[in-house]
Amino acid sequence: MLRMMTWNIRTGGRDRTGPDRRDLVCRVVTVQAPDVLAVQELRGFDRPGVLAGFADRVGMRPHLARSCFGQPVAVLVRPPWRIRSAGPVRRPLHHAAQRVELATTAGPLTVFGTHLDPYTGLRRRIEAGWLARAVGRAPGELALLAGDLNTLDPGTDHADRVARLPAAYRRRHLRRDGRTVDTRAVARLLAAGLVDLWTHAAGSPELPRGGGPADPAHAAGPAEVGLTAPTRHGGGEFSGMRLDYLLGTPALAARLRDVHVVRGGDTEYASDHYPVVAELDLDPA
Repeated sequence: MLRMMTWNIRTGGRDRTGPDRRDLVCRVVTVQAPDVLAVQELRGFDRPGVLAGFADRVGMRPHLARSCFGQPVAVLVRPPWRIRSAGPVRRPLHHAAQRVELATTAGPLTVFGTHLDPYTGLRRRIEAGWLARAVGRAPGELALLAGDLNTLDPGTDHADRVARLPAAYRRRHLRRDGRTVDTRAVARLLAAGLVDLWTHAAGSPELPRGGGPADPAHAAGPAEVGLTAPTRHGGGEFSGMRLDYLLGTPALAARLRDVHVVRGGDTEYASDHYPVVAELDLDPA
């Protein structure tokens, strides 16, 4: 069984004017023990020794994609999973995208960790197109796109949620008419054949899908269980939103056994996003 986790740790786990959250981040990763971790907003992790130190603390091997405009992203892999190849997606994304190909007994699995543009839906749609083409070039039938897509899903009415945002942040989620919620980036990835593992689980009653709260005091209600931002740490640009995704090819979605948002405990203060974890019926080759 492969345990996959994606998480935006907010500005490298360290706020310029607030607390250093890196110990909390490491504790969450250690407790969750993912085999593959897609992690975003790695400010400062491209400095010598920073990423390596983080990877050592959580017992994983790191692969970093640097950013020209925003913050790096990385995909980390835990032994004994064997890496066949790895490298950045070479497109001018606002942040970055990293590709890692793993050897499994079912054939190669290609994981893409990414973080889309936070400011405009048009830019996110363009980035989604680049990523869809990258996924389409992956060998075999097993591929997964993981990360903070900064985009609401196209299958839900988000009008009230977006209306609650301050005007400066509301614009990020609206199209040019100032009224229509912009879901085009996720829609483009779904149109390319990827499956949203969260909604896939919702349509499969035999699959668990929950909030996984470590602390019952912070448990989410049914309407909130899939939301990934904000946490109790903050996040004024959010109004209770699902922005973090695991999107897989149909062959990968068929191997989904569980998906949940990790809430409570250290996740409330380690970042402004909650991690998303999936269990996939795959074994290392």
